[in-house]
Amino acid sequence: MSDLYQVSVSPHIREGVTTQKIMLCVIIALMPASVFGIFNFGFHALLILLVSMLSAVLTEYVYEKLMKKPITVSDLSAALTGLLIGLNMPPEIYWWIPVIGSVFAIFIIKQLYGGLGQNFMNPALGARCFLLISFSKQMTDYASKGGFLPLVTRVAATTDATSGATALAYLKNGSDFDLGALFVGNVQGVIGETSVIALLIGAVFLLLMKVIDFRIPVVYLGTFAVLVCITAAAKGYGNPFIFTVEELCAGGIMLGAWFMATDYVTSPVTNNGKIIFGAVLGLLTWLFRMVGSSAEGVSYAIIFSNCLVPLIEHFTRPTAFGIVKEKKSKKEAAKT
Repeated sequence: MSDLYQVSVSPHIREGVTTQKIMLCVIIALMPASVFGIFNFGFHALLILLVSMLSAVLTEYVYEKLMKKPITVSDLSAALTGLLIGLNMPPEIYWWIPVIGSVFAIFIIKQLYGGLGQNFMNPALGARCFLLISFSKQMTDYASKGGFLPLVTRVAATTDATSGATALAYLKNGSDFDLGALFVGNVQGVIGETSVIALLIGAVFLLLMKVIDFRIPVVYLGTFAVLVCITAAAKGYGNPFIFTVEELCAGGIMLGAWFMATDYVTSPVTNNGKIIFGAVLGLLTWLFRMVGSSAEGVSYAIIFSNCLVPLIEHFTRPTAFGIVKEKKSKKEAAKT
């Protein structure tokens, strides 16, 4: 009889998906945005992506080697972090700035908290916010010498030509922007956020591969869209629906919603928690963009929401099978 029953700790059902496979799927999904960023901004954008990834991988390898820990660079998590940092960089930024960001992301945010699975915020976004504070001028300089696709949306002579004009800068003032250029990606911005088409191709790939859950990005974008539409109507920003679509296509909200808010480590695991998490993200992004002084706000919204994940999971944790909460009688409740 002892051979018929095997006793072991949970989990009892395991899936054949590895961390390496998941990270590889996300890297593949980011390839359309990466290729378009290089095509749009030139070879310097390729350099930024390469040095970001290389410095992230080297930082993880050196740290684990010095600390005599198992080498985990083969799981591709460091490479993905470096790629995301590179995609969040302005196209003409000095190469050493994303290197600092990659070192900060891997060493401070990831490894000092115990490595993959222990960090409390998204490493790539944490690094981006660190760089925005440390190198604010360079991190907001979106001027580009141009890649293979001429930028046709450089408008407004009153805008400083050295800093470049982003779509969000115009939308912040209630002005319309070329929706076609926003959707295709023929606009100023960071390397990986400009082309909505490229980002959506990657998002569909992740959904089909079941790497990400639709709840967080859909609720995030939906909450944000409803709030923006109401705000645009209240402020008289032309056609509120068109303005809302422009806001969804501009800035880093598509990159953040599909590729960073869905990070396994820093997002809720429960379905109800994912819905709450997405709603909080939409609310915060709306506050930063439409109410606050900043035109963007996706990075800060995601990082702040990352800190709320333990609280969200506490209130959305399902009851264990077989556990029944005893209801207090009215007399017992009165005594307490």
